[in-house]
Parts: sequence; structure tokens; C-alpha cells
Amino acid sequence: MRITILKSKIHRATVTQSSIDYEGSITIDADLMKACGLLPYEKVLVSNITNGSRLETYAIKGEPKTGIIGLNGAAAKLGKVGDKVTIMSFASFSLAQANKFHPKIVVLDEFNRAKLRSKI
Repeated sequence: MRITILKSKIHRATVTQSSIDYEGSITIDADLMKACGLLPYEKVLVSNITNGSRLETYAIKGEPKTGIIGLNGAAAKLGKVGDKVTIMSFASFSLAQANKFHPKIVVLDEFNRAKLRSKI
């Protein structure tokens, strides 16, 4: 049997840009992606803390050290600049692997800088 569990999480990111005229996805500061082990084009679930919407898309690497969190394409209709979001990715593991795995979680401050990096 396999189980799907949380792999990576960026918690309380602030949306810094929104671009409806884009092919789609979420742009994330490359340093934040690296900190939580998120890969370019990896499928993510984005939960908008501000308005309660949720969406699935894929991650695009943004410029490092910019704090960029950009909702692109249709995702831009589900959030706006200033909204707080949580970005999550998941992975499938065997039960034995899942019992040993710890997700990488990065909690951000109001400027999208990591204030806490943890494994739960």
C-alpha cells in the first residue's frame, strides 16, 4: 500500500504579483523553493488564507532573494496582491517510507522571508 503525505510547505506567503495574462502557474522565489525542497514544475496545492479559495497548479522558479509569490493565469482570479497563501506539495510513499519521512516546512514573515524552517 502507498500513502500520499505532505512533502513541502511554504506557510503564510504574501502574494506579491498577480498576472491574468500568463499561461498559468505560481511563481515562487527560487530560494524559498530550495528551502522547502520544491522543484520547478512540481504540482502544488495553493490555499488562500485570505479568501478561502484553493487551487492546483505548478511551481515556476522566480528570481532568488525577491520574495516573489505570483499568481498567474486563472490562478490570478483566485487571489490578489496582499493575500496570504499556503503552498503545499505532496508525495506518494510506502507505509515504511512515510513513517520515516518528515516534510520540509518554511514559515514566512510579512516580507516573504523565512522566519522558521522546520521538519515536523
